[in-house]
Amino acid sequence: MRHLLILGGGTGGTIMANKLAAALDEQEWQITIVDATEQHYYQPGFLLVPFGTYRIRDIVKPRRQYLPRRVNVIISGIDHIDAEKKSVTLANKAVLKYDYMIIATGADIHPEQIEGLMDEEWGRSKFDFYSPKGANRLAQFFKTWQGGKLVLNIAEMPIKCPVAPLEFLFLADSYFTKRGMRDKVELQLVTPLSGAFTKPTSSRVLGEFLERKGISVVPDFNIARVDSKEKKIVSWDENEVSYDVLVSIPTNMGDAAIQRSGLGNELNFIPTDKETLLAEELKDVFVLGDATNLPSSKAGSVVHFQSEVLFQNFLEHIDGRPPVAHFDGHSNCFIESGFDKGMLIDFNYKTEPLPGEFPLPGVGPFTLLGESRINHYGKLMFRWVYWNLLLRGMELPIEAEMSMAGKRV
Repeated sequence: MRHLLILGGGTGGTIMANKLAAALDEQEWQITIVDATEQHYYQPGFLLVPFGTYRIRDIVKPRRQYLPRRVNVIISGIDHIDAEKKSVTLANKAVLKYDYMIIATGADIHPEQIEGLMDEEWGRSKFDFYSPKGANRLAQFFKTWQGGKLVLNIAEMPIKCPVAPLEFLFLADSYFTKRGMRDKVELQLVTPLSGAFTKPTSSRVLGEFLERKGISVVPDFNIARVDSKEKKIVSWDENEVSYDVLVSIPTNMGDAAIQRSGLGNELNFIPTDKETLLAEELKDVFVLGDATNLPSSKAGSVVHFQSEVLFQNFLEHIDGRPPVAHFDGHSNCFIESGFDKGMLIDFNYKTEPLPGEFPLPGVGPFTLLGESRINHYGKLMFRWVYWNLLLRGMELPIEAEMSMAGKRV
């Protein structure tokens, strides 16, 4: 019997467990998946918790509910991976052997990487929204906040869901307007990027949205430390930005087990072939989603498109054939722009987000790099798609390879 080990029971690991459990003979294959917790969070929902659209209980489900019965589920942290011996040692020192492995251990925020961020003011005047606790704390804080200067700072790239900081500011503008206190709130984006986003066209369009909403941008700011007493953030070149409330997108890093195993880069992301998704220096190992070092976006849609490529290549690989499928960096993201409207971006390694219609030229129904209500409802409806279709490995009507149909260059 051959053994497939999947590390990580998040979006990528769960999709692959479902796809491969349906494809691999149960008499010939044992599939094991390892994750540290029993809870599976719909992470795009964290963004909407501070503004009262969701509560934490609306975006969490039991992990086992979405995994096939034939899959052996182990709830444990990972101590380290020994790729030469094809073994994984768990936190309790149990050792798992594998013939093939898929690493989908994701990424997480590390506020401790920023000097002065995690002190007595963490959760009082300094927050994150990339975690259940952080999003919930911010929701409670906003209920009684009387206004002031809210600074959203991105520490460094890459981050999970790179459009989420912009969405947060758009939603804050809408939220405080509806509460009748927008004139008492100053919103500011402080980013290490040279503009609002990573690509020229989308950076210009999204920058214009920020300007129109009265949200200022401080570009090229690389944070060195936080001074809680003076309520300011300071860059490495000693530029300072004051705040009343700081919403931080801290450094994002891969799982600590990757560092302990000596398999990743300085941020614990694993060198991965950007097209085949095979680990570059590990035998019989594929890497998926946020755990990779790929130049693609760290977003849920990317994991979805990668999973289709990985599924095809895995079946070829176990039969000794070269990979036939190639991931083109495809990412597709709804962007909440506030006031029950949204945008959509669709891009890959070579093509930046462009205006147009999606998925049908001249028809849509979704608007690329433009606001519409249907885009907003598409974002909200995706939660149902996530739980009922995507996680279960079912086919969705969006191809893994990006199409230029409907895009205007």
